[in-house]
Amino acid sequence: MALNLADCLEASAELFPERVAAVMDDFRMTYAELAAAARRVANILASKGLQRGEKVAMMLPNTPHFPIIYYGILYAGATVVPLNVALRRREIEYQLDDSGARLLFVWQDFLEEAAHAFEQAEQCEHLVVVEPLPKPSHPAMGESFAALFAAAAATFDVAQTLPEETAVIMYTSAITGNLRGAELSHCNLYLNALAVKEYVLHYQPEDAFIAALPLFHSFGQTCMMNAAFIAGSKVLFVPRFDAGKVLEIIPQENITILALVPTMYYFLVNFRREQEFSLNSLRLAVTGGSALPLELAREFTARFGIALLEGYGLTETSPVVSFNPSVAENKPGSIGKPIWGCRVRIMREDGSFAAPGEEGEVVVRGHNVMKGYHSKPEATGQTMLGGWFHTGDLGHMDEEGYIFLTGLKKDMLIRAGMNVYPREIEDVLQAHPGILEAAVIGMPDAVRGEEVKAYIVLRRPAALTEKEISTYCREQLASYKCPRRIVVMDKLPRDVAGRLNKKALRLRND
Repeated sequence: MALNLADCLEASAELFPERVAAVMDDFRMTYAELAAAARRVANILASKGLQRGEKVAMMLPNTPHFPIIYYGILYAGATVVPLNVALRRREIEYQLDDSGARLLFVWQDFLEEAAHAFEQAEQCEHLVVVEPLPKPSHPAMGESFAALFAAAAATFDVAQTLPEETAVIMYTSAITGNLRGAELSHCNLYLNALAVKEYVLHYQPEDAFIAALPLFHSFGQTCMMNAAFIAGSKVLFVPRFDAGKVLEIIPQENITILALVPTMYYFLVNFRREQEFSLNSLRLAVTGGSALPLELAREFTARFGIALLEGYGLTETSPVVSFNPSVAENKPGSIGKPIWGCRVRIMREDGSFAAPGEEGEVVVRGHNVMKGYHSKPEATGQTMLGGWFHTGDLGHMDEEGYIFLTGLKKDMLIRAGMNVYPREIEDVLQAHPGILEAAVIGMPDAVRGEEVKAYIVLRRPAALTEKEISTYCREQLASYKCPRRIVVMDKLPRDVAGRLNKKALRLRND
């Protein structure tokens, strides 16, 4: 049986050819036009000799270019490798090399960092620079997307991929603490999007969405793009989240479903309180990516008259695992019940299942669980045990099957919905010749949930300033990973066994 994730677009282009699919500002594109554009991209790849199953990376913001190129890669039978647009050259190079990407599509504004990474990447042969406008440019490196696109044919026989073939490789440091590419199959992603559309949020062709969540992230990709296009709905693309713009767009475009991380909802609630915005067109407001503070949920409902429904997922689970099924059945503080086709249990340390109300690790199995980590069988084996995917999250389940998260087994913090892994930042800091040791923790933040805080021991006293350390971090790490607070210490606290004591660091007030 053949299955291609691009059927999210292909089927709706056949059913609703003249329905508007993609909107950004004054630009509008129908389903037929979007599918034709994706076929042009598939022809670009074919002209470069890209074969079925080969990897193609894309570093793009939320514009209609994203689905055009994303589905074009899938139409060609290749594998999509979406890159976070905030990545720096070191991070880009790693993901290009690890995935084995042969071609990189990069947004014009990100070319400087991407070009350096492309030059160093061993297997990446082609660089295509994507311009905001259809007018071809003359990039300093690589080829113009607009020029290639104009020369490509709009007809292409969509590759008949198998359900178990890899559709997308998404990079995450969850569970293991080291960066890994989660291989998600056509079946994983299509069924997860279908479940969201059909059984969880019940999308309809008349629905309209704002794609403000980053589409390189699995939450936005599945819930705001793939599931929306299966439904034949309208998607309005927002390249950069702006609370005022989102509040203006909702009534202008009759947006019916809003999906944001809690930090984005915080900015909506606190935007220009002297001016009110009508959100009457909304029928659903959903959130995930990080814990939803109960007070924020209450404030949003008080101001806009609509309840926030919370869900849960991970990159490795395509991503949706559970959701509060409706406003009537919503349990504030809970991440809801497992979605259709997904089983969730709470597991004790000995591998047995916990009783209702008893804390343990959240484990998952179902259609949404990844194939494994790309070229990392040992890392895959650490998380796939006994047929269950071990999330690293702690929680309990009540008698009705609602799940409540209580903590983490892994060392991780969540800043504005983005996972940040202290080990990666610590490795970067300790690679600096002037730094002897580093420890990174999360500090509470009312707006973003957590902020990054670094404790550092220098090789020589006063050898580096906080500003110099911050500049170094910005050169090596995506901005959301960079420490917002840096504390220099004579030595880091350790327990009697000599192990780093992060609990002691979290109790400090500096």
